[in-house]
Amino acid sequence: MSNLNQIELQNLRHLIGSCDTSYHKLTNYANCCIDPQVKQLFTKSAQDTLNTKQKLMSFLSN
Repeated sequence: MSNLNQIELQNLRHLIGSCDTSYHKLTNYANCCIDPQVKQLFTKSAQDTLNTKQKLMSFLSN
C-alpha cells in the first residue's frame, strides 16, 4: 500500500463509497428510462463512475 495517512485513507474510502452509490443510482435511472438518448447518457455516466471507483481502489493496492 502507498504511504497514505489515516485521513487520506478515510477520504479515499469515502470517495469510493460515493462512487459506488452514484453508480447504482445512475444504473437504476438508466433502467427506468424509455428515451434511448437519456438511457445512453445515464449508462455512460454509470460506466464513467465505475471506472473512477476502480481507479480510486487501485490506490489501496499500491
